[in-house]
Amino acid sequence: MKAFFLIVPGMSANAMAIYPFILLKDKKLQDDPALVNHERIHLQQQIELLVLPFYLLYLLHYLVNLLVYKRHHQAYLNIVFEKEAYACEQRLDYLENRKLFSWTKYG
Repeated sequence: MKAFFLIVPGMSANAMAIYPFILLKDKKLQDDPALVNHERIHLQQQIELLVLPFYLLYLLHYLVNLLVYKRHHQAYLNIVFEKEAYACEQRLDYLENRKLFSWTKYG
C-alpha cells in the first residue's frame, strides 16, 4: 500500500493516519521506518473497517479506557488499534502477512 504523506507542522502528535494519508509533524519523520509502519498498520485497520467505523470504535475504546485508566496516555496506549500498531511497528514485513481484523487479538 502506497502511503501519501502530508506535512502538518503544528500537529501535537508526531504522526497520524487519516485514510488515505499519513500526517507527519516534520518531513524527516517519513524516514522513520517504524513510525511509518505504525501508521500504515492504522491505514490497514481503517480499510478493513470501511474507515468511518474505525474512527467510531477508536473513539469508543478511548473513552472506555479513559474511564478505566483516568489518564489520557494510558487510555490511548490501551486502545486495541494502538496495541497492535505498537506491538508490530518494528516488524517491517508485518503488513505482508497480516490477517484481517488482527487488532481483535489485542482486546
